[in-house]
Amino acid sequence: MMTAFFRTVILYLLLIVGLRLTGKRQIGELEPIELVLTMLLSDLASVPMQDFGIPLLNGVIPIITLLCMSMLLSCLSLRHVRFRRLICGRPAVIIRDGKLQQDAMRHNRLTLDELFEELRTQGVTDISDVKYAILETGGQLSVLLRTVAQPATPYQLGLTYEDDVFLPTVIINDGRLLTDQLRRAGRDEAWLQKQLDQNGVSSPHQVFLLSVDERGETVCIVKEDAK
Repeated sequence: MMTAFFRTVILYLLLIVGLRLTGKRQIGELEPIELVLTMLLSDLASVPMQDFGIPLLNGVIPIITLLCMSMLLSCLSLRHVRFRRLICGRPAVIIRDGKLQQDAMRHNRLTLDELFEELRTQGVTDISDVKYAILETGGQLSVLLRTVAQPATPYQLGLTYEDDVFLPTVIINDGRLLTDQLRRAGRDEAWLQKQLDQNGVSSPHQVFLLSVDERGETVCIVKEDAK
């Protein structure tokens, strides 16, 4: 029992570290080589977890080999455009100036139902409103609308406006005080205690979320059981 536990923990941690090194991707955004890597890793890890007759090293070595191969291919893709196109393919224009590119759809085996589903998820119901629709190498459909179909911006309307987008810095996350974030935001313990007093709490453990943005606006949400 303990052997199974430790073998599983070791392989699990190894996979986490390996996939973390390969980069941040969601399953739907994986390149072909990354998708193949994920599928192979899951199969390789499951065998030594279940079959105790196989030495653990026999399962670890193939996993490390695959991860090294993946990182090597990634480096080659970064350095050589032709190699990247060979491995990852090229983006394909599916709609150009409101017209379907049927050859591109057949080449990528993209059906009309799949295309309309992707368009609907992006709020597009009329193909004629689309200037370009590009099927990316990861499988996502990028849709660029015509200017007349895009929402009007304050700049286009000639209105005066101020930039009101500011990135918040989380100071307290579910009762945990992030001291490095507090310093990064240019705040100190006195400022923190003032925020706690204003919201009727005495400890960061009673706060679910406390953040401050570049403008100085503060958001404080107290835990429900602390009210």
